[in-house]
Amino acid sequence: MSTVQDHSLLYMSKQDIIDLGGLYSEPYVKAVTRALELHAKRDIVQPLKPYLRVNEESGHIADRIIAMPAYVGGDVAISGLKWIGSKHDNPAKRHKERASALIILNDPESNYPVAVMEGSVISGMRTAAVTAIGARYLAREGFRRVSVIGCGVIARMQITSLLEQFDSIRTIHLYDLNADTARQLADEIGSRFDQVEVRVEDSSEQAVRQAEVLVTATVASSPHIPYEWIAKGTFVSNISIMDLHKDVFTQADKVVVDDWDQSNREKKIINQLVLEGKFSREQLHAELGEILIGEKPGREHEDEIIVLNPMGMAIEDISSAAEMYARAVEQGKGTRLWL
Repeated sequence: MSTVQDHSLLYMSKQDIIDLGGLYSEPYVKAVTRALELHAKRDIVQPLKPYLRVNEESGHIADRIIAMPAYVGGDVAISGLKWIGSKHDNPAKRHKERASALIILNDPESNYPVAVMEGSVISGMRTAAVTAIGARYLAREGFRRVSVIGCGVIARMQITSLLEQFDSIRTIHLYDLNADTARQLADEIGSRFDQVEVRVEDSSEQAVRQAEVLVTATVASSPHIPYEWIAKGTFVSNISIMDLHKDVFTQADKVVVDDWDQSNREKKIINQLVLEGKFSREQLHAELGEILIGEKPGREHEDEIIVLNPMGMAIEDISSAAEMYARAVEQGKGTRLWL
């Protein structure tokens, strides 16, 4: 790739990412699918991500900075790091988005950096891609009703990605503790996608009970969705991790994760169940990549309740960032910086 002398790297701003199609689902579905397949084939290196927390005892579960390093093999063949910070009260207290991120890409031959880019768009959109990929394999074919709990930036990316990927969707059910936030998102989605009806529900229970695909997109620090609310045949993409009661995991027909080792840590619900002796690696149906490459089945019956519990993997970010970097080089986007 690059030489040691006069080394340069490409800086890509948030606007650069957006100009490269970064708010559309297609590049992320492509990149994350590739990453998940390589994960199943073990053609990746991905250390467990460390969490940096300050005032951990009194802080919110979403208040942290995470370092996420990885190498992605195959035809991607690149190393990188996502450094993502989050404060749950950023929107209300500082008028900023909850999370911010930078991604660095490195040439694995020399380990020199080749790119640094704003990472919050990539981080959010690759998370939405995981839901879309999961829905392809784990949701009922031709599903029409999607419910989303929590109506912030991540929810918007989840909904737009699902609508871009699945033309069968006819109704979106929204719930947020802040009704104005839900109504604002409903207006945005309704104005862009006129083929769907968007409803704001009065309670999370109302939204959950109507779902064929359920997406949790909150900053909840404790469970609030019990198994009894979830209809037969529902696919649950539990992206915000803490929303589902323990009985959802123990009674669901299938539980799928992105990576078992990442999921069984940080005192999240699966880890709590493991420590209590109520769940184990043997009870897990599959890692998502195993389903993509055909080692494990996806949905087998119409009435299965299937839970996808993705902790979020660095390889998804690095593969997605590599896709954007390749586009930037091809289209002449970004700013060249010299070391």
